[in-house]
Amino acid sequence: MSGLAKFLEDEGLATALVALVRGQAERVAPPRALWVTFPLGRPFGVPDDAAFQTRVLRATLALLDRAEGPVLEDFPEDAPDRTVDDDGQGWVCPVRFPKAPAAGEGEPLDAALREIDELAPWYRAGLDRRARTTVGASGLPPADAARLLARWTDGTAREDTPGGMKPADALRLASEDLKAYYIEAATARPGPDAGEGVVAWFWTETAAADLIRALREACLAADDPAIRDVGDVMLAPGKRLA
Repeated sequence: MSGLAKFLEDEGLATALVALVRGQAERVAPPRALWVTFPLGRPFGVPDDAAFQTRVLRATLALLDRAEGPVLEDFPEDAPDRTVDDDGQGWVCPVRFPKAPAAGEGEPLDAALREIDELAPWYRAGLDRRARTTVGASGLPPADAARLLARWTDGTAREDTPGGMKPADALRLASEDLKAYYIEAATARPGPDAGEGVVAWFWTETAAADLIRALREACLAADDPAIRDVGDVMLAPGKRLA
């Protein structure tokens, strides 16, 4: 999006955008960008909060008053906490996993495969209810997506990618599929969709998140700059890396 903004400016069209990955915006330096701290995929914050989303939109459009750039401003608010609904009922995941083992105490892939299996009924229930899914960009079932990430992390069969896909694309799409599978399964249960609560659950309570964090370290050590970019900005929000 930052690159497209530069192209449009060169053609005489003023642009302003919302940036979710600060490092990328700093490197590409689009003409005008507003950086927000919200989860990937939610550039205007939480759903169904028109007043908050309007403030984000107004702050973005206000950048158009800046004639010269590049401009990168920080939005001063975090997204509202929607971990409870109007009746005070918090979001509860339909599946509880044992605490993921600490580094060196277990195999993240084995634990992730068990989680994927336990979540399968809820993923199917969500698919039936929504009649759509965002899982499938890599062309791999969730278990195979996890295996691909594990192979790359431990250095075995790194050349084995679906459909001859470039490794950077395969890792990015497989990790996105894995995250989408967990989130869609977790939100299949009727009740409040506490966006940040679901994201926090994924990153703090699942072995899949441990697998992605391990993958990130392997990507950052890769020779291929495209793979390093995947590890740097495409796998996990900064506050979920620890």
